[in-house]
Amino acid sequence: MNIVPFQSLACPLDGASLQRSGAAWRCSSGHSFDIAREGHTHLLPVQNKRSRDPGDSKEMVAARRRFLKAGCYQPIAAAVARTVLQHLPTGGACLDAGCGEGYYLRQLADAAAAAAVAGEGRLALLGLDISKWAVLAAAKPFRDAGWVVGSNANLPVLAATLDCVLCMFGFPVYAEFARVLKPGGLLLQVDAGPDHLRELREIIYPALKPERAADEAPPAGFERVSTESLRFALPLADPAQIADLLVMTPHLYRATAEGRARAAALTALDVTVDVRLVSLVRRH
Repeated sequence: MNIVPFQSLACPLDGASLQRSGAAWRCSSGHSFDIAREGHTHLLPVQNKRSRDPGDSKEMVAARRRFLKAGCYQPIAAAVARTVLQHLPTGGACLDAGCGEGYYLRQLADAAAAAAVAGEGRLALLGLDISKWAVLAAAKPFRDAGWVVGSNANLPVLAATLDCVLCMFGFPVYAEFARVLKPGGLLLQVDAGPDHLRELREIIYPALKPERAADEAPPAGFERVSTESLRFALPLADPAQIADLLVMTPHLYRATAEGRARAAALTALDVTVDVRLVSLVRRH
């Protein structure tokens, strides 16, 4: 299986097809977007930013990279790769919408190579994140995929060009996902379950909020085909790993000062990983 960058990019300013020309992507209207030496492209117009430096910070990205590199979430990556590869056709294209530092897309590429899916077929991969720090970290070690700074609210992707969209603990924009997926294409959404990291949350919060009921109705344009629950114990015996887990999640910024101090004092912690993998198919 040959991993290749996704080519059907769209201009974030007018939606026209982007064509690569040297070290830049250009559309017929004359808009041009440079390709950085690390291999990624910035396709998030200034007027679409809600802050000066949106998305995960450099520190959050570094913490997530260390935590995931240690294999802590490997069972999640394996389940995602298995689900995607069961659905992808020969010569498929997959977007990780909110790719972070690229862990799940790299794991998907490794799984495709190990399974020798479609023999000498081609798998086009695109990682997108609103954080420039995340995309920079993703692009450096894995040049075979395409990487862009962009927003799920306005995906710089041509309509009906994707066979799969991943949304890993992210912010789904279903109308955009439906637009870029081919009919019959897969949206795989991975979200935290009710007990995800419960032990850590019980330490940093005075009380846990009641869990919201899951929405069983599929979003417009999609049909739900399966829901898989994945749950496992994760022992953390290194204070640095506990710190990384806290930094890489929104919990660090929601916790009280007392809660953060209690977490910083931990030398070991057993946490529960509890996630749901929801497979949705784009209606024809």
